[in-house]
Amino acid sequence: MALAIRRGTVADAAALAAFAERIFRQTFGPDNRPDDMDAYVAPAYNEARQAEELGDPAVDTLLGEVDGELVAYAQLRRGAPPPCVDLPSARELWRFYVGQAWHGRGIAPLMMDAALDSARARGAGALWLAVWDRNPRAIAFYGRCGFSDVGSRPFLLGRDVQVDRLMVRALDGGAGNEGS
Repeated sequence: MALAIRRGTVADAAALAAFAERIFRQTFGPDNRPDDMDAYVAPAYNEARQAEELGDPAVDTLLGEVDGELVAYAQLRRGAPPPCVDLPSARELWRFYVGQAWHGRGIAPLMMDAALDSARARGAGALWLAVWDRNPRAIAFYGRCGFSDVGSRPFLLGRDVQVDRLMVRALDGGAGNEGS
């Protein structure tokens, strides 16, 4: 298995929309009401929205492929971090997903390395993320990648108010000059 990681382009919008919705539903659907899932994914993972994100200069989209098949993706975005993230020029790891069939096959660490490199290339001094407090597998993975829990915030999935843990990691080699 050879993972190829590349930057997504607007031409990837349809494939990314289908993959992202499928992975989100697989990951969170069993623990949430279908109407809440539908209300969240409809605006978040449609093709037009993905084309917009892929074309946004403030968003970096990394696609992981094996033999041309999309198996993982990560999105980083610029924006003001929450107050509990007090490291300089922090960039958000907004989305990070690996297809379930590819769990445990070494994809996630490679994608994380690419995400860290992308953040550093943008001059980030830190990377932060939000992860559902009921996703222990992801929380443990981020911990192994050097992220520390620094707080929480609400996350609205449809009508259901949930809790996301906020995690942050300082980056070595970041220029620290991009700002948020």
